[in-house]
Amino acid sequence: MKIGICSDHAGFDYKSRLIPWLQGKGYQMVDFGTDSTVSMDYSDVAHPLAEAVESGKVDLGIALCGTGNGMAMTLNKHRGIRAGLAWGSEIGRLVKAHNNANVLVMPARFISYRLAQSIVKTWLETSFEGGRHQRRIEKMVCF
Repeated sequence: MKIGICSDHAGFDYKSRLIPWLQGKGYQMVDFGTDSTVSMDYSDVAHPLAEAVESGKVDLGIALCGTGNGMAMTLNKHRGIRAGLAWGSEIGRLVKAHNNANVLVMPARFISYRLAQSIVKTWLETSFEGGRHQRRIEKMVCF
């Protein structure tokens, strides 16, 4: 599985540590930046990640910023993206099981790195439940 990942300056440390950890688990990683802790605009990396998920260049995406909100808002502007903000493992499970989130967003300033790993692991191991949730997802798209 190929996973795209991006962060702003606030999420750079966690992104840098998640990449080799996920590669060690057999995932192919594509890094969309940023490449340092220098202040930058999260939208500059969120849009390329969203486009890669939409086009199928990557299967799923992970995004980190300070609160996760800026990334989630930007990613969800893309028609083919369902970015779910998770600050705990159970939320990570539910954004996949109920919302079939194709991008996981985490608030790097509000969770520990170990919790970030747990959220990612749970999200990746969770399957979409379908059923009533599929009907709800179909109603998400705005025209």
